[in-house]
This record gives sequence, C-alpha cells and structure tokens, in this order.
Amino acid sequence: MAEAHQAVAFQFTVTPEGIDLQLSHQALTEIYLSGVRSWKKRIIRLKNSVITGVYPASPSSWLFVVIAILATMYTRSDPSMGLIAKIQEHLPVSQSMSTQCQAVVSAVLFSTMLWLLLIFTMRLCLKQLLSYHRWMFEQHGKMSTTTKVWVALVRIFSGRKPLLYSYQGSLPNLPVPTVKDTVKRYLESVRPLTDDSQYERMTQLATEFESSLGNRLQWYLKLKALWASNYVSDWWEEYVYLRGRSPLMVNSNYYGMDFLYVTPTPIQAARAGNSIHAFFLYRRKLNREEIKPSRIPGTVIPLCAAQCERIFNTARTPGEETGSINIFDSSVVYHRGRYFRLRVYQAGRLLSPREIEFQIQRILDDTSPPSKGEAKLGALTAGDRIPWAQARKKHFGSGVNKRSLDCIERAAFFVTLDDDEQGMLGDDPEASLDRYAKSLLHGKCYDRWFDKSFSVVYFKNGKTGINAEHSWADAPVVAHLWEYTLATDCFQLGYNAEGHCKGEVDSSLPRPQKLNWEIAPECEEQISQSLTVAQALADDLDFHVLSFKDFGKGRVKRCRVSPDAFVQMALQLAYYRNRRTFCLTYEASMTRLFREGRTETVRSCTSESSAFVRALEGGEVTEVCRRLFRSASEKHQQLYRLAMTGAGIDRHLFCLYVVSKYLGVESPFLKEVLSEPWRLSTSQTPVQQVELFDMVNHPEYISCGGGFGPVADDGYGVSYYVLGDSMINFHISCKHSCPDTDAHKFGAEIRKALHDLIQLLSPSHREPSKVGESRHEFKKDL
Repeated sequence: MAEAHQAVAFQFTVTPEGIDLQLSHQALTEIYLSGVRSWKKRIIRLKNSVITGVYPASPSSWLFVVIAILATMYTRSDPSMGLIAKIQEHLPVSQSMSTQCQAVVSAVLFSTMLWLLLIFTMRLCLKQLLSYHRWMFEQHGKMSTTTKVWVALVRIFSGRKPLLYSYQGSLPNLPVPTVKDTVKRYLESVRPLTDDSQYERMTQLATEFESSLGNRLQWYLKLKALWASNYVSDWWEEYVYLRGRSPLMVNSNYYGMDFLYVTPTPIQAARAGNSIHAFFLYRRKLNREEIKPSRIPGTVIPLCAAQCERIFNTARTPGEETGSINIFDSSVVYHRGRYFRLRVYQAGRLLSPREIEFQIQRILDDTSPPSKGEAKLGALTAGDRIPWAQARKKHFGSGVNKRSLDCIERAAFFVTLDDDEQGMLGDDPEASLDRYAKSLLHGKCYDRWFDKSFSVVYFKNGKTGINAEHSWADAPVVAHLWEYTLATDCFQLGYNAEGHCKGEVDSSLPRPQKLNWEIAPECEEQISQSLTVAQALADDLDFHVLSFKDFGKGRVKRCRVSPDAFVQMALQLAYYRNRRTFCLTYEASMTRLFREGRTETVRSCTSESSAFVRALEGGEVTEVCRRLFRSASEKHQQLYRLAMTGAGIDRHLFCLYVVSKYLGVESPFLKEVLSEPWRLSTSQTPVQQVELFDMVNHPEYISCGGGFGPVADDGYGVSYYVLGDSMINFHISCKHSCPDTDAHKFGAEIRKALHDLIQLLSPSHREPSKVGESRHEFKKDL
C-alpha cells in the first residue's frame, strides 16, 4: 500500500543476485529533519529548565556573584570568613595547579554555593509571601498597610521576565483544613436544604465522625500533604475522571463557541487553515515557555501552570477499571467517515495558513469512500468506557488498526470537517444557537474523537468550535488557548478579499494520508452498540443558549455588587421559581494559587441566599430585600475566597473518603456527603486575555462562551460567560427524560430573575409591589 510505503525509509527485495536495496531520499530527509526538530526542542527545554530552575534569579546573576567575590578577594578582604581557604585545603587538584589558580577555583566554588543559597532563600521567601491570602478578604478599595508591604515584597522577589513555569517551584502547597472547620462549614451549607429532624440527624453523624474516625483519616491526609505537592489533584483525576465508566460525551466533555456575531470567512478550509496554524503557533510558544504566566486579574499573584503541559498531543486511554492520560506531530482530520493524517511541518518549517487551507481543501475534495466499519468508528469514544477498553485491547492492539489509532492518539489535536452549517442562522437565531451548542457537545456521536485533549470542529459555513476532554485540565486552560487562537486567526493572520488565507502555496506538498482500518464484524457490532448508547444520551439532552444583552457587569458594578455573586443569586431565585424549592448548588472555583491546584466547590445555596429569595417571593419591603441580598452576596463572596485559598469543603471531604476506602473502614457521614446530588451545577469562565480583543470598538468580536451537560439526571448545568459591560451569555442544559426540568423555561426564569434583581438594587426602586409588577409585565413580553 502506498500509505505504508511512505512510512518506511527504505525498501528491499531479495533476488537470485542478492538483495536490491532502495533508499527513499524523501523519507530519510524527513527522518533527519525530525531528529533536528527533536534536538532543538531538547536544547530549548534544557535552557528553559535552567532559567526556571534558578528563578527568581537569572543565570547571568551567577557571573555577577563570582566577579563580586573575586573583586573583594583582590582588595585583600575575605567575604567568605575563611570558607574559601577551607575549600582550597580540601580541593582535590594536581600539584601542577598554582596556589593562585587554586584560590580562584575555590572562590568560584564558594560563589556558586552562595549563589545557590541566595536562590533558595529568595524562592523560600517568595513561597512564604504567596502563602499570604488575607489581602483577598479585605474590603474592596481599602488595602491595609500589611498588604501594601506584602505587595511591594512580592514585586521585589518575583523577578523579571518570568517564563511560563518560572513560578512553579515557588507556589505554596495546598493546605489541609482542620476536620472541625470543614464539618462546621458543611453543616452550615446543608442547613437551608434540610428540615429540623434531617439537620439534627446530619449533625449527629458529623459529630460522631469528627470525634472518632475523622482524626484518624486526617492524620493520613496530612502525611500525604507533606509528601505530595498537592494532596487532592492526583486522587481527583484518578477517581473522579479516569475511573468513571460512563460516556465522556455530555457527562464530562465540554465545549467552546466561535464569535457570536462574526464569521471571519465563509470558506471552511480557509477558517481551518488560519486557526490550525494559530494552534501550532500557540504550541510553539508553549514549548518555549514564552506564554506569560497567568495571574489573578489586576494583581501580581501567579497561578499554577501545570495543566498547560498536557494541552497538545494528549489522549485519554480507556481501561476496564480505570483509564490513563498519554502524551504523544501532526493532526488527524475527520471528514465524511474518513480519517486523514495532516502533516503541518514540511522540511522543518510550519506550513503557512494558505498551505494548510490547500491541504484541508484536498481532504474536502477527496471522494474516496470510508473503509468498512470506519465511518462511525468514533462512536467507541462516545459510549461506555468498558466496552471501548475491551474493543481497543482486542481489535486495536496490533497491525494496521494500531498504527492508525496511534496516529489519532498521538496527534496534536483532532479536527472535524462538518458538513452542517451552524451559528446564529435564519429567522430563529435562538434555536440555531441551541443546535450549535448541541453540535459542539456531541455532534453525530461518531464524528468527534472524545478521548483527545481537545477536538476542533469546522462547519461548512466557516463557523468553528472546540470540544475538550475534562480529565487533563479545567476550562480556563482551554479557554486561554481558544482566546489566543480566535484573536490570532482574525487580527493577526486575517484573510484576503476572497476569504482565503493569505500567502502562497507549495503545490508539491504531499497529499494528506488517509488512515486505513481493518474492522472486524465483532468490532462493528460494538461500534453499533456504543452509538446506540451515545445517541440515546444525545437525544435526551435539552440545551438552551441564552444571550442576555439587556445589561451586563457594568450596571451590576454600579450597584456595588460582585457580578458573580449577582448571577449566583439570580440562579437561586430562578431555580426556586422553577422548582419551588432549593437545592445543593455547585459553583466551580479554582485553587491554582497552589501548586498543581485544580478546582474547589463553592456551595452557592446558603441560609442567607434562601432567606433573601423567600423574602423577595414573599413580598417583603424593598429595604429588607436589599439588606438580605447584600448579606447573601457577601456570604457568597466569602465562600468563594475560602474555596480559592484552600479552605473549601468538598475536596477535603472527598480525600477523607478516599483514605477511608484505602483503610477499609466505613463512614456513614462521608458516604452520605458523597452521595448528595448536585441538581444545580454552575461555572463561570472569565475572559482572561482582554488585551487581545477590543470590546469597545469591535464588540461583535466576542465569543459566545461554552457549556457542559447536566451533572444530575433531574438537575441543570449552567455555564455563564460575562462579556464586557453589557452582555452575559448562559448555556443551560438538562434532560428531556426528567419531567421537572426544561432548559428554555429555566432560561426564561433566569432572564426574569436578572431583571428583578437589577430593579431591586436600582436607586430609583422604592415599592416592593413594583418587583411583582415588572415580573408580570415581563411574562407578557415573553
């Protein structure tokens, strides 16, 4: 086969005259260039490792210290207080070395040790400084003297021009909260969700746990915290993600959308050419660590960058008991049931956007049919994990299937060329956005590769989107990549007047290589079964994208309220109106202030929020409702800060539960805590690289955000994306099979709740009756 021949460097034939050896010049050239690229990467990594290893100092500072020590020696003073002489005495050198030379060598050794000691001291100081979090709990706009001094010291010890991973060694470890504090916060969080008898029972279980088993489990957890860099992350990845046996599609993967109002080009291949090139530019910057370390907005506080290591060339591999994450230079493209290997490097250089467009167009124009069983092969990654693990082991462990599967799993990322058109289309843009979201989340259930770290979808009309696997990283990491790609695509690379990528094409480029498969009938049957499972899951998904443009965070901030707390209170109000009850609410918060930190849970339904909702719905006077809202908002912000600083509830209880399982002991308290359903799961993804977009002059160049599926079968998943000062996008999911949930009705309740809250907080609002009137009028408008 021609494809197989391209994969080897030489061919040989045995004849009566001997062996006829035929060397392939092109293959050998590619091997040579591949080796050159590999060594360049190693050299860059070695250089970056040295720079990162000595940060916040710099390699050049070593020379400064050496020169300073030598200079003081020549002035007949001894800065080492006799240590240089001691080193010289024990220096294992030959007799041929002069005394003066021995003194210089000893001075250089002393200088190096002093330099390393200074680096260690600076890093230790920075680590201690980054462990200070009281600044986060201070009133906005009122910074204490302690915090001002702290900020100045952080700036001094942070160094200059850090690389992406420069701060990793200086980040503090995630602290382990006390069992007493965690149990207290837990009981406080469930109080609005239980009646008196239920709360009394839960209090008794918690008290028993705290006074007996809890201390034993805590001891093991503290031991792990001393040994490991993060006591949560590895267990979270293993038990929450990799040991999950249900489909990744909808249940775990999430998506991100294209620009809401703009499609830079209607040409599918051109859009793919620019953005694929942008992805590889980002990967190059990532490999060279040229990406600036992420920080808390408006501060000098760095965030952990460990998750960035697995963005590219990563795939989640299924196992019968647990999966794994494997990190593996090309991309794989899916189109009309066929898989193609797309090489993006030629003769050691990255292909231009125009050349990638040319190669993508070749795939689009290819009329070859799929191999037997190939068309819906991707359904294996969309169904249950155990059947996929068994099929992978049996049918993809050797031969042509293994080689083709390796191409997919080792690819930088996965690309789908979709024949559908998506975006805000036709006379019903809201319905088209809903279809767009569902397409990105699950597609046709077989035209995505859900195991890849991320897959990019290019639609027929030039729209695009991204689908990401969740185990290797959280949404902000993927969002950072997506923001860079969208901005680079439109504002740096751009398109010509006809909508094609700019530049010239080398028509001698080898064609994309079609992958071959030999799918057995038994494997085809498993593909069909996985597709049935995935299709049922996709059909049951109810999705609604609400683009709220009546006001945004600008107006909310003028009311002196946190935009996140405002949205969370609106969600509590909307859920209560929708279900006439409160529920356990999950809001994702990050713990990347700590080394290898990922997420923590903010339990947004509190006694304060439920008291406010009941007061508003009960017709209390305006001032009472405002006071209760302020109290609920401040409580939410306090919980969010606690979660960010390692004092959350759920990750600590989760790890205590894991320890109990290792020890083989049962805890009724932990068992009940871990079995509670999250009927309202929420998440906010903020815009991180605001400087890449001009939201004032070009507000149309804004992404619609992204979303995920519901966590509970009878609950809602809500992702919200606060854009500029005048827009909030909501992505709402639930299941058709639950008679109590409806994504569109919940979206309408969210819209009403947002209007009612802003009217309540507006200075002109006086009478409580007006809230009810505005609610009634808004219903009519809907």
